[in-house]
Amino acid sequence: MEIQNFRLSIPESCNIIVGQSHFIKTAEDLYEVMTTGCPHAKFGLAFCEASGPCLIRVEGNDLELKKIAAENAMIIGAGHTFVILLRDAFPLNVLNALKSCPEVCHIYCATSNALEVVVVETEQGRGILGVIDGYSPKGVETEADVQARRAFLRRIGYKQ
Repeated sequence: MEIQNFRLSIPESCNIIVGQSHFIKTAEDLYEVMTTGCPHAKFGLAFCEASGPCLIRVEGNDLELKKIAAENAMIIGAGHTFVILLRDAFPLNVLNALKSCPEVCHIYCATSNALEVVVVETEQGRGILGVIDGYSPKGVETEADVQARRAFLRRIGYKQ
């Protein structure tokens, strides 16, 4: 058994969602979730089959994001995992709908931070052990940090 970590590619102004599901129709169903949940969003998604031809199935409405999602899925190389790259929207716009999709078993992360995926490899294949999302804390927020956080949420339209 070997444990490795892989840094995923996240284009500028994008977010990434990494999860696990269980059925070949995942790619099409996640496409429907994305287009109905946030019709203006640009996205690419890739799903790794875990049996049969073991292909990476790719869907989306943005060619660049589809290509990079497929590259990230190939880097991870773990059966039944999926990668979604999202532009012009935030994960919170689609996360509950994704979690409600019958094929989705688990969401590992939804972030725009630097991201590493920790993968274990055995003779059978690969699986995700976890993710490293961003960087370690540098301290506890001060009152000025609280005010800056609250101002940011209002500036991007998520608080009044």
